Amino acid sequence: MKTLATFILPLLLWAATPALAERSQTFGDLTVHYNVITTDTLTPEIARAYNITRSKYRGLLTVSVLRPNKLGVGEPVAAKMDAYAVNLSEQLRNIDMREVREGRAIYYLGTFSVAPQETLRFTVNIHAEGAKNKLEFQQVLLP
Repeated sequence: MKTLATFILPLLLWAATPALAERSQTFGDLTVHYNVITTDTLTPEIARAYNITRSKYRGLLTVSVLRPNKLGVGEPVAAKMDAYAVNLSEQLRNIDMREVREGRAIYYLGTFSVAPQETLRFTVNIHAEGAKNKLEFQQVLLP
């Protein structure tokens, strides 16, 4: 089940927000891919496989860090990260990120509370290979 989820979770996250499907930022030779959705868009099987509660009041932040190999293909990079979100009323939500390793894939998941149609400003501090980078973005979470 978990191997199947390895292929379905990224596809589901991509399909859930087509306008935001390719969200990434480059820091030197590292590329950080990220996405945010409400967890009610996950299938029950995916939510169960990753121990995520499905709800329109829960958000899911996904982050992966890649570095191109000698052939230019992105290879996963392990990282330490902390994340938080702030709404327009300046209410802070810390997001505990957990590392998931499946085969060669490495990605990070974090859940947090959210109100429908809430605008959040996200900050993700990424410590990878001796460097610290800050990813910042804003998103409206729609149910």
